[in-house]
Amino acid sequence: NIMAGLRAGFTGRCLLNGRDIDQWPRKAFAREVALVPQSLKLDFPFTAEQVVLLGRTPYAGGLFESPEDWAAVARAMELTDTLEFRARDFRALSGGERQRVVLASALAQEPRALLLDEPTTFLDLQHQLTIYELLRRLSREGLLVIAVTHDLNLAAAYSDRIVALKKGRIAADAAPCDALTPHKIQEVFGVEAEWLTRPNGKAWI
Repeated sequence: NIMAGLRAGFTGRCLLNGRDIDQWPRKAFAREVALVPQSLKLDFPFTAEQVVLLGRTPYAGGLFESPEDWAAVARAMELTDTLEFRARDFRALSGGERQRVVLASALAQEPRALLLDEPTTFLDLQHQLTIYELLRRLSREGLLVIAVTHDLNLAAAYSDRIVALKKGRIAADAAPCDALTPHKIQEVFGVEAEWLTRPNGKAWI
């Protein structure tokens, strides 16, 4: 919420491109940063496509959507595998389907930084992996991706950098293999853990 400019009254500083986030014009900031919340409640009868179209609000310049807006919406829905229910009422979608639509809306903003709060909470296993593969690919293409998650194995498998928090303070800030050592997991979460190696050579906690 702080990084998204939604919470004031914090200590320290939060900057985007060297500029305090509260000094950014809101429309300009929304073109730079998109947020995917853990859940979204919507009481209006919007279709999935209309929800994704809301992501184009920072670019609105008239009464009607531009061809660029519709192209961005189509790309975002294709990336998130949501085109098949574009005409369905958002409220009638499953939790996982809604989450993917909200992610599509954020991607339709075409931001330079994407913030996600537990992005795979409502997703089945296949879509959990699909979403994290997509996030990693977007990161490799230059998008800054910051996700909050309690799933240590997904974090370890897909992150370049992990910041582990304990009671609001940084307990580790390093590559996954260094941030999620058994000692550090014991310190932060109070549980015993160990790294195991699968036959394909990949490790898991």
